[in-house]
Amino acid sequence: MKISGLVITYNEEKHIEKCIDALFRVCDEVIVIDSLSSDNTIKIAEEKGVKVISQPFLGDGPQRIFGLPYCKNDWILNLDADEILAPDAEEFILSGKYKNQDFDAYAFSLYNYMGDKLIDFSGWYPDRTVRFFNKKTASPSKDRVHQKVTGLKKTNVNVHINHYAWENLDQLILKKNLYTTWHSQQLFNQGKRVSSFKPFINGLVSFIRCYFFKKGILNGIDGITIASIQSFFTYMKYSKLIKIQKQNKK
Repeated sequence: MKISGLVITYNEEKHIEKCIDALFRVCDEVIVIDSLSSDNTIKIAEEKGVKVISQPFLGDGPQRIFGLPYCKNDWILNLDADEILAPDAEEFILSGKYKNQDFDAYAFSLYNYMGDKLIDFSGWYPDRTVRFFNKKTASPSKDRVHQKVTGLKKTNVNVHINHYAWENLDQLILKKNLYTTWHSQQLFNQGKRVSSFKPFINGLVSFIRCYFFKKGILNGIDGITIASIQSFFTYMKYSKLIKIQKQNKK
């Protein structure tokens, strides 16, 4: 059974080559939907034999949905450009075990890295996400941020994707600040309304969960740092939502 690799990109020249190489080990085509990159992302992808379609960024889910009609196969392996299949994920796909099952969406676990350091605590592991699905019955959601693939029947598979999302804390903070802006607007558009206590309560709960229940406490200063960042940006997400609420009451 043939598989289409689908990748959304924006200025990913550092990772795109390894991402594509891994995809071509299990896919017979790779499609890149590029959000008008200004670096060498497109050049690298085209030199690898990839079909590149340029499209201004529509949001996480809509950008993936936009790419589906360009994929000629029903089974889609949809990665971000900073995600690289681990050997166990390659083995699972090449084994063809998914073919004779009733599932149409498979969630893999992410190994999240900051630089070369694996962050496998504070809720960052197993961090399961659907990256392999059948487009006949499953599809990314239309959410601008934190999209989820919905299908008729999903399952978790104990295989991995290496996710090189952040080079350092500065980059993590910048990205999370952007995501909370998108997410707060998305929540407002979905009709979500919160009280002034919500940022404090959810921020505190986020820290307790990440630091005490998700092994942050066992990871020294890194555990405190990651739990604090998670807590702060949970607080900020709802603070931004409250600001939007107030602006729309005028």
